Amino acid sequence: MIPVTSFAGKTVAVFGLGGSGLASCHALKAGGAEVIASDDSVDRLAQAAQAGFITADLRTVSWANFAALVLTPGVPLTHPEPHWTVKLARAAGVEVIGDIELFCRERRRHAPDAPFVAITGTNGKSTTTALIAHLVREAGLDAQMGGNIGTAILSLEPPAMGRVHVIEMSSYQIDLTPSLDPTVGILLNVTEDHLDRHGTIEHYAEVKERLVAGVKGPGVAVVGVDDPFCAAIAERLARTGKNVTRLSVQRELSDGVYLAGEDIVRAAHGARSRIASIANIGSLRGRHNAQNAAAASVAVLALGVTPDALQKGLRSFPGLAHRMEQIGRRGNVLFINDSKGTNADAAARALSSFDDIFWIAGGKPKTGGIESLREFFPRVRKAYLIGEAAQEFAATLGSVPHELSGTLEAAVPDALRDAAASGLAAPVVLLSPACASFDQFPNFEKRGDRFRDLVLALGSVEPVKEASS
Repeated sequence: MIPVTSFAGKTVAVFGLGGSGLASCHALKAGGAEVIASDDSVDRLAQAAQAGFITADLRTVSWANFAALVLTPGVPLTHPEPHWTVKLARAAGVEVIGDIELFCRERRRHAPDAPFVAITGTNGKSTTTALIAHLVREAGLDAQMGGNIGTAILSLEPPAMGRVHVIEMSSYQIDLTPSLDPTVGILLNVTEDHLDRHGTIEHYAEVKERLVAGVKGPGVAVVGVDDPFCAAIAERLARTGKNVTRLSVQRELSDGVYLAGEDIVRAAHGARSRIASIANIGSLRGRHNAQNAAAASVAVLALGVTPDALQKGLRSFPGLAHRMEQIGRRGNVLFINDSKGTNADAAARALSSFDDIFWIAGGKPKTGGIESLREFFPRVRKAYLIGEAAQEFAATLGSVPHELSGTLEAAVPDALRDAAASGLAAPVVLLSPACASFDQFPNFEKRGDRFRDLVLALGSVEPVKEASS
């Protein structure tokens, strides 16, 4: 745990008592603050009270003595309108911050030079975060991984030299971290997402920009420049004198890092040098993972990891569960769990990575369906459609062979049957639903777990490797 000493002797309100909220309560108390804990959930209030915290309905208390409101990122800060706690805090002149802001303040107080890597982007941030932590550990350093990827940041070990905090950040978390100042900041990409919480894509991009804009001094801002928003952000940062590394997997750069075949190459001052290779690394298959690997490589090299340790670490990376996860093979049929592909943009990354696909898709549909995926239909040998979206997806697929499987239980053996009988050299049974899971599963993790269980129950499936959760 990281005790939060910056509010010692002061009273802090904490709203939202899930994992990060409760961790904030413990960290603030350990640092000497008085905590008033609040939540709309009676069960969570009871849990906080049982842990020894004062609980209250923040609508009924005086805000005069609150030094800050620590807000869960799960509630709106600005759009579609500020949460009621935010309105009360602003009316009382109380700052509204999140748990990562508490971390940043403690780092500046006690270990300002301790390495801190922050990662964001519409897509790819979880894989990049996990890969950086893996590379750091493989190089023999202490990597503390958390944030949006799962572990509350204040539950990690405190900042210290030789200990690297590798933190995934959503736009919601960035919004609550006004003094964010990573050693290495990574912005992978910006595409339309979360507009219900940010109003416009321009505002969403502006929030993402804050992460890399916060890099100070000799720190490195790594920015993917393959979309127009990030390309513009890189230009703005460079004009302010930031140490910017531009990154592309679509074109060669004269100054930056880019993909040349399966090599990650750095160009600077007219010279070019290979940083690393991702050839034959199944967990980093696809152009999207090439971007993740390139960003992670730049980050760890900036932290002092040697090129040899970097290459060794890339080759041993197991990948993340539910994100292009290699489950196993039966004969020449490879099974891939991409349950995290919950929208068309995410599914496109999986579909672009293989040539002969037996595609399991469907679930609770999202706006636009799979219309944007037409360019990948020639790669689909057959589709197996499940959940509420099955009929809609069938209509979009048109002449692409497909069947209405309805459930994963029906789709998996049917896809194996057809893939095994196809005579193709490298057929892939791919779960990349392009849909939310909520019609049949509580979340994408449970959907992916079920797919994995069904595949391994087929018999004679040789597991490829275990994935990191």
